[in-house]
Amino acid sequence: MSKKNAIDQEMIRELAELLKETELSEIEVEQDDLRIRIARHAAPRAVEVAAPAVAAPAPAQPAAAPAAAAQDDENHPGAVTSPMVGTAYHCPAPGSDPFVKVGDSVKAGQTVMIVEAMKTMNQIAATKAGTVSRILVEDSQPVEYGEPLLIIE
Repeated sequence: MSKKNAIDQEMIRELAELLKETELSEIEVEQDDLRIRIARHAAPRAVEVAAPAVAAPAPAQPAAAPAAAAQDDENHPGAVTSPMVGTAYHCPAPGSDPFVKVGDSVKAGQTVMIVEAMKTMNQIAATKAGTVSRILVEDSQPVEYGEPLLIIE
């Protein structure tokens, strides 16, 4: 086994560990002529969302209701979606006030959330002016590309 192969195996292990730590679904790295893509298949988001204790007060409702609501949120004209895979944060720093709360008025371009990807904090701006009617993700929750984060009416 050549020294280059040993280095590549270590890089793969490190990338796999990074996927596990950040709960990302995939990562791709390109360096010189080397390109490595690592992906893992996680359970669908609707299944993960249906499990929290929040659903406990209404046990008679099936898991299809949250899935249908999530579909409606994706197509909502006021949905602000994640531009990348990462971790969503409501606050600029731990312990500080959130950027927005339900009922807050926002202006187009105003920062409403942060998505951290690869140790970089990316500000998420309101796509239009209006009132925040729903915040769809928890603070520090992993999010996927295109996933609705909040709704502005």
